[in-house]
Amino acid sequence: MDGNKNTLRRVALPAFALGILTLPLAGAGAQDAAGQRAMVAEIAQTESQSLTDEIVPANAAATDFDASFARFDIDPPAPSVGTAAVDIDSFDPPVEAEPRVWRSGIASYYGARFNGRRTASGERFDMNAYTAAHKTLPFGTKVRVTNPRTGKSVIVRINDRGPYAHGREIDVSRAAAVELGLVQRGHGTVELALVD
Repeated sequence: MDGNKNTLRRVALPAFALGILTLPLAGAGAQDAAGQRAMVAEIAQTESQSLTDEIVPANAAATDFDASFARFDIDPPAPSVGTAAVDIDSFDPPVEAEPRVWRSGIASYYGARFNGRRTASGERFDMNAYTAAHKTLPFGTKVRVTNPRTGKSVIVRINDRGPYAHGREIDVSRAAAVELGLVQRGHGTVELALVD
């Protein structure tokens, strides 16, 4: 029985409070509906007039519209030549400086007996191409090899590792050795310069 009394109290109290709050609203429905409609119509009419007056004023609509675009009717100023401008007809491109000597040492060459074998980079060795082997330079690096005795030079691409003979700095292909004048002696002192 106690359970029913508690339930009744829990339900009755909120229902009573709701009834008290809704009593004033019940009388509002009985007011004159025609008077309310007239008041709403009057407010709507005055509000709509004031909104349109704020959006487009009647006396300045056309003149303000044209004036707001007046600054776009002016032609832009002609570009001027600055002091840092360069005349491309008289421009001489910078002359590339000769690569600095990076190292010098003894070069040897490898030829026919290695032709067609795989290099350390994975490509096949071609004794007629301008390639070379070096111990540390990355594959693909281009090096200008110069024979100071003859003054001849050639640019080779590093595609292999070596030389493994003591005291040698670089092994060049047979084609590069012919160009440098190293074939008869088999080796010679050269200067190496890195090329970009």
